[in-house]
Amino acid sequence: MGIPIGRINQYLVWVSDFDGIRQRYEALLPFLDERGRRLLAAAEARAAGRGGIVAVSAITGLARSTIGRGLRELGGGAALTPGRVRRPGGGGKPLTGKDATLLDDLRRLVEPATRGDPERLLRWTAKSLRKLADELRALGHRISHVTVGGLLRQLGYSLQGNAKTKEGDGHADRDAQFHFIDAAAQRCLADGQPVISVDTKKKELVGDFKNRGREWRPRGAPEQVRVHDFLIKELGRAVPYGVYDLADNTGWVSVGVSHDTAAFAVQTIRRWWQQLGRARYAEASRLYITADGGGSNGSRLRLWKRELQRLADETGLTIQVSHFPPGTSKWNKIEHRLFSFISQNWRARPLVSYRVIVQLIAATTTTTGLNVHCELDPNAYPKGIKVSDEEMAAINLTRADFHGDWNYTIAPQQPP
Repeated sequence: MGIPIGRINQYLVWVSDFDGIRQRYEALLPFLDERGRRLLAAAEARAAGRGGIVAVSAITGLARSTIGRGLRELGGGAALTPGRVRRPGGGGKPLTGKDATLLDDLRRLVEPATRGDPERLLRWTAKSLRKLADELRALGHRISHVTVGGLLRQLGYSLQGNAKTKEGDGHADRDAQFHFIDAAAQRCLADGQPVISVDTKKKELVGDFKNRGREWRPRGAPEQVRVHDFLIKELGRAVPYGVYDLADNTGWVSVGVSHDTAAFAVQTIRRWWQQLGRARYAEASRLYITADGGGSNGSRLRLWKRELQRLADETGLTIQVSHFPPGTSKWNKIEHRLFSFISQNWRARPLVSYRVIVQLIAATTTTTGLNVHCELDPNAYPKGIKVSDEEMAAINLTRADFHGDWNYTIAPQQPP
């Protein structure tokens, strides 16, 4: 005896309907909470008719009792308070309600000052969720690493990196030096005299090395670079030394191929004056330079002062210099008005050659009108050059009354 045709047709319709239920449920699942899933399953079961609860349970994986509860909610027999997912008292009790010492033990483990028992291994390891969960279980708590993460957020913790905020012991005259530099710069600018900020940017390996940052590229096609940052002897390191003109909002960068010495630093200032400064400040008689206290333009370097004397003699300019106090180099204008924008412009771009470096620096601009000129300096600048006491004595140097080691003036040997 065969199955009636009507039953076969009904079965085929059911199969088609249930396939549609599966598709709708899977499409909406990411956007539904527990109550939404329950009500959607109940609505589909009601629409399916007889046997709908069994079929929808098989499709969605929800228990039949859950779908039945949803049907009662749809019928108004088990209405919930608006905004609630479960009826009052539903679900398990919070773990902290059943374990009175859990939060205190967790807080002691992650407290930066103690980090738990000094003899325990956790004091000297990273505080990952799994390690914290292991420590809590060793103290008798039943907890998973996922729950630990939720409790940490409840306690006000979040994943954070280190923050560079400590500058070390500041010099007693730090603020006074800042005021001295600001007043001197304002006087020079008011008189139409050039004021420049100078420094060496971080030395860069030349070659197909990874450069920090990200840039838009076709998906799945990152720039291929070397795994290890080992110096390529044939290419060496690029040494960018910069001059930033405060009044003109322009920068000059010489990319050296040798050592970062005082001779290289002053040569860069010389090139800036020859190519840009002399035309911009045709009536200038003074040049005010602000620089860090160390490096190739350090306040104690004899070679720096001797080379500035030569520059003063060549140009006829009286050169006034002020150095920033120790540990305050980030306040030098060139850092955040020139170098930071260069780093942004070449982010994620391997510095494969000196030509690429020069072009990337020269292409740096800002919406405030910054223009940058850049050239390669192929000259050799040997290290270890000594300046004798006689040469130092011949320098026409006048120290300021306030911190003459930081503030001094070098005048031409012959009147211009």
